Amino acid sequence: MKFLRIIALLGLALSMNSCSMYNNMVKLNEDTAEAWGNVQTAYQRRNDLIGNLVKTVKGAADYEKSALVEVINARAKATSVNIDPSNITPEQLAQFNKVQGGLSGALKSLLVTVERYPDLKANQNFLKLQDELTSTENQILTARTRFNEAIKPYNNYVKSFPNNIVAGWFDFDDKPYFDAEAGAEKPVEVDFDFK
Repeated sequence: MKFLRIIALLGLALSMNSCSMYNNMVKLNEDTAEAWGNVQTAYQRRNDLIGNLVKTVKGAADYEKSALVEVINARAKATSVNIDPSNITPEQLAQFNKVQGGLSGALKSLLVTVERYPDLKANQNFLKLQDELTSTENQILTARTRFNEAIKPYNNYVKSFPNNIVAGWFDFDDKPYFDAEAGAEKPVEVDFDFK
């Protein structure tokens, strides 16, 4: 009889410990989902601003159509990639990063093209949008950093023993971090040749 009580107490202790582990995994998973939501919000703000920027450039300058088309197409690609925060894979995050990097590149190209139009550079709406885009890029960086900061405790928790056993039972897999965009390690070319 004593043996059965000990077995029952051990079973109860293991069950309570597993429940506690599960609840912590749920909480940490929700923290990562919230952080991912903040990343998406920052990118959505940029997408909204780009729409206004494109309209301003179209209305204020004899613009170079190819630069605008490139931004519009890159924006469409960037908004087409959706990620479920509960099931982020490294491949999905790489794809998301790639299309967002393409949009950043197209936007930089458009802003360089705009430099040729003094009237547009003096347009208050354009200047305000340009400032807001710069601010938004900083918000994106902050959101991505905070996402990585939320991933770390989650990954540490689900990978450590004995949590990894409970994580395996309930499909709590580790999550990928945001990495730098491909080519970010290369130095930026600076040309001081003013013509």
